[in-house]
Amino acid sequence: MTANERVAVQASHSRRLKKRKRVKLKRSRGKRGDCAIISPLVKKYWLQRYHLFSRYDEGVELDEEGWYSVTPEEIAIRHAERCRGKTVIDCFAGVGGNAIQFAILCRHVIAIDIDPQKIALALHNAKVYGVEDRIDFVVGDFFQLAPSLKGDVVYLSPPWGGPSYKMIQQFNLDLLKPKDGYSVFQAAQRITPNIVMFLPRNMDLSQVEELSWLSSPPLHVEIEENYVDGNFKGITAYFSNVAWREA
Repeated sequence: MTANERVAVQASHSRRLKKRKRVKLKRSRGKRGDCAIISPLVKKYWLQRYHLFSRYDEGVELDEEGWYSVTPEEIAIRHAERCRGKTVIDCFAGVGGNAIQFAILCRHVIAIDIDPQKIALALHNAKVYGVEDRIDFVVGDFFQLAPSLKGDVVYLSPPWGGPSYKMIQQFNLDLLKPKDGYSVFQAAQRITPNIVMFLPRNMDLSQVEELSWLSSPPLHVEIEENYVDGNFKGITAYFSNVAWREA
C-alpha cells in the first residue's frame, strides 16, 4: 500500500476510508554519557536512550519495564502534534514518554497508570521536561475510571506483552495487556470516538480496520507506519476526528 493510497472499508452498507502513511522520523541527539548499570534485558534499549528521551542525561528515570515499553520520543511528538490543543487522556501512561509530549503541545493531559511506581516515575520525568503542572497524574485502573473520564482524545498504548512480541509472526488484538484490544477500544469509546492507538509493527491491520466498522456509527480510521532512523517501530491508528488531520 502506497503512502497516499486510500482504501474503502465496507460495513453495514456504510463506506469509511482509511489512509496508511509511512512516517520517517529523525534521531534525537543528546550527550553520550557513561554506561549506566542496567540489566542484560534492557541493554539494547539503554543504547537507544536518546531515542526514548532526548533529555535523558538531565535525570530521566525508568524502571526495567519502562525501558522496553516507552514510545520513542520522535513518535510521541508525532502523536502529540496530531492532538495539538486538545485535552488528552493517556490511559496507560507508564513512565510518561507520551504524556510529556502531549503536555508540551496539548491543552491538558490526564495520565493514568495502575502502577504507583510508574506514575511516580512519570511525574519525575515530567519535572525534567518542566511540564508537570500540565498533567494530572492518576493511579488507577483505566477500565474502572473510563465511565467518569472526560477529554477530547483518548490515547491508547497498552502493553504489548514485552519484547517477545517481535517473535510473533502476526500480532493480534487478543495479545494486548491487561485486556484484549477490543475491550480496550470499547472502554475508550465511552469517553470519545477520537482515539489514537499505538500498536506493534507486526499488527494484523485487518483487525485495526475492524475496530472502525464495529463501532456504531463506523469511525474514520487512518493507519500510519512509524519509523525512526529508517527502523520500523510501530503503527499508529487515528480514529474519527484525529484521522486525516495533518499537524
